[in-house]
Amino acid sequence: MKKLWIVLLFLPQALSAQHPTWSKDIAAIVQTHCAVCHHKGTAAPFDLLTYEDVAKRAANVKRVVTSRYMPPWKADPHYVSFANERILTAGEIKAIADWVDAGAPKGNGEASGGTGGTIVENTRFGRKPDLVLTTKNSYLVKGDNQERFLVFWVPYEIPEEQNVEAIEFSANNYKLIHHVNFGFHAMFRNSGGLQIPDSVDLLNDAAKYGVFNLISEKLVYYSGWLPGATYESYPGNMGWVLPKRGMMLLYMHYAPSPLDQEVKGEVRLFFKQQPIERPITVVNIGTGGKGDIDPPLVIPAGEVKTFKATIVTRSDQSVLFAWPHMHLLGKSFKAYAISPAKDTIRLISIPSWDFSWQDVYKYRKLVKIPAGSLVTVEATYDNTADNPRNPFNPPRNVESAHNLIMKTTDEMLNLLLIYLPYQAGDENVTL
Repeated sequence: MKKLWIVLLFLPQALSAQHPTWSKDIAAIVQTHCAVCHHKGTAAPFDLLTYEDVAKRAANVKRVVTSRYMPPWKADPHYVSFANERILTAGEIKAIADWVDAGAPKGNGEASGGTGGTIVENTRFGRKPDLVLTTKNSYLVKGDNQERFLVFWVPYEIPEEQNVEAIEFSANNYKLIHHVNFGFHAMFRNSGGLQIPDSVDLLNDAAKYGVFNLISEKLVYYSGWLPGATYESYPGNMGWVLPKRGMMLLYMHYAPSPLDQEVKGEVRLFFKQQPIERPITVVNIGTGGKGDIDPPLVIPAGEVKTFKATIVTRSDQSVLFAWPHMHLLGKSFKAYAISPAKDTIRLISIPSWDFSWQDVYKYRKLVKIPAGSLVTVEATYDNTADNPRNPFNPPRNVESAHNLIMKTTDEMLNLLLIYLPYQAGDENVTL
């Protein structure tokens, strides 16, 4: 009888110990997959850093992870598996669900760390930036429900050129930003044909200053930000070099707003001491870039239609990132290369396109595309009334966006590939 009482006495503790706890099981999952976006200064609407942050939202956390709505990841992992995937395993989802069902117990001891890296306030890369380039003032977006495409001129000067390890964009109000591009140029005010008054930093009339004619003039590097994106980073001796003196052209596409709101964006640069022996390059396939879109990007009202854009590679290349882009009518996106030997090189597949969740997709290893390969992008658009994201009711004919007058209600077909010249053994280089 005494042994029975001992068993009964400790049975509740033994049963409770079977439940996952925050400190032992859940904290590591949250830090790795959630906290990297859910902290102050990012686009996420609230923090998921501490036990208190997560426990008070436990029921909602269970709902969004069991439905796989969160963490957001649109690329098909069965087509290509990427290094920066935000995908929970079945075991991790079960652990979160069991933890919530058990009342979200905190557990004993310090929370075990995940693999998401150090969380630094206002950054995603995990440490404080070495250089922040921003506009002089905030921009007031008028509450007139009109889109705006503006170019800001941001000159800079640093003591010496720097090797760039990573780059990210941040803003005080992400909801008002459709997308951002930024080009770094080894130019300064009134050089290379530009004639910009000293008092000007916002180029309302970009064409007047010759900006669009100089996008590639002395261009050092070109990148950007899209809804859902995090950051670009370059391992080892890969990357690009920021000149000690130059300018950044910041191309801001503002979304319509019913209220007057101020927006200020900044580009953060992270430097490294390791020399850049393998400089990276960017190629844009599709709208405003290389390769004709076939047929021309005109989507008739009431139709679901597929378009292709292709280029032929001139040299052996090793690809680090893929950056796909469409607008609201996007339905699916796929890119691949066919080598001269007729091998298919998978680049990316997004079966269910969502404009709100885009990213720079980082390969697990460098992907070789041999010279003479045909790189093809296939994009399908849904311009029917069945598409809940269709901005027009009833549907209208939709055409390609124009560089000088960009609208969300127009469409784009783009694939940016960040690459470097191929070297023997690149296929085995882990990113």
